[in-house]
Amino acid sequence: MKKTLAASLAAASIAGAVAVTPAHAQRGVAAGVAAGLIGGAIVGSAIANSPPPPPGYYGGPPPAYYDAPPPGGCYWQPRRYWDGYEWNYRNVRVCY
Repeated sequence: MKKTLAASLAAASIAGAVAVTPAHAQRGVAAGVAAGLIGGAIVGSAIANSPPPPPGYYGGPPPAYYDAPPPGGCYWQPRRYWDGYEWNYRNVRVCY
């Protein structure tokens, strides 16, 4: 719905700018500035509504997590718990 509304608004703006073109060459600068602003709004909205790139797209590998516990007998690990109002985290000592 947002994309359709934005596209129709952009088309109406462009049609309005073209329909009201100035008759003198001295006023052509304003039409160029208006067309640039409208074109920038269209391109900007297209970029903002595009999906994000896949993980690892920028050259680095996607994040990986190591599930094995650290060496030793015990370690601290954050655990999530519900206190009746919201989720909180508490560090818990885990031994294996």
